[in-house]
Amino acid sequence: MASQIHPTAIIEPEVQLGADVIIGAYAYVGGTAVVGDGTVVHHHATVEGRTLLGRQCEVFPYAAIGTKTHDLKFRGGNPGLRVGDRNVFREYVTVHSATKDGEFTVLGHDNVILAYSHVAHDCVIGDHLVMSSQSALAGHIIVEDHVNIGWGTGVHQFCRVGAHAMLGGLAKVVQDVPPFMIVDGNPAVIRSINKVGLERSGFSPAQIERVKHLYRILFREGLNRAQAIEKLQAHPEAASAEFQRMLTFAAASQRGMMPGN
Repeated sequence: MASQIHPTAIIEPEVQLGADVIIGAYAYVGGTAVVGDGTVVHHHATVEGRTLLGRQCEVFPYAAIGTKTHDLKFRGGNPGLRVGDRNVFREYVTVHSATKDGEFTVLGHDNVILAYSHVAHDCVIGDHLVMSSQSALAGHIIVEDHVNIGWGTGVHQFCRVGAHAMLGGLAKVVQDVPPFMIVDGNPAVIRSINKVGLERSGFSPAQIERVKHLYRILFREGLNRAQAIEKLQAHPEAASAEFQRMLTFAAASQRGMMPGN
């Protein structure tokens, strides 16, 4: 079908719209935004700045995508936001551009950000994130694929969240969340493996058993972190994808992985 642009929508001159785009009443698309094929920007929604918005995305009313960073270190220039395909931004969601000239906040594909949630400047988000309402990611956070964030959860700046992790509702996350785990609490701690999430993602029983081994060694055997990592490296399953993902994540951790409970 042809693009549908409501007569009350405002489209700035430098904006680029793909094919079959729908722009609703009183929506604003500004700056040098690029809107991909089949994307819908509902009434009263905003897409602005140096935003690259992928194909078949949907921006719901009163969401603000690509607005200026909150970071007080902003010194001008042309930072931006790069968003992949099939992302959904529900009502009142805010996603900010990066802070430094030429850099980007990044979201991958197939993410769902629910109402009133916030993704701050310089975050790098993978694919298949489900972010529940009123949750927030502070600046410079890395979120890997297939993560689920519960209602009202806050994640401290510069944290990393590993693939297939689940963050419980109202959790206060101040350290790195390792892959495959469920975290909860204030401050949040590791509670268990994300068994249901792993099953839904197609993990086999053997793979889930390896994740259980990771959990026991890291959080249940009374080892300090260096001892636990050494034991993982010497484990018979150390070459498996699950062990390698955990070891790689641990090696890259700057804030330290949170403890178990």
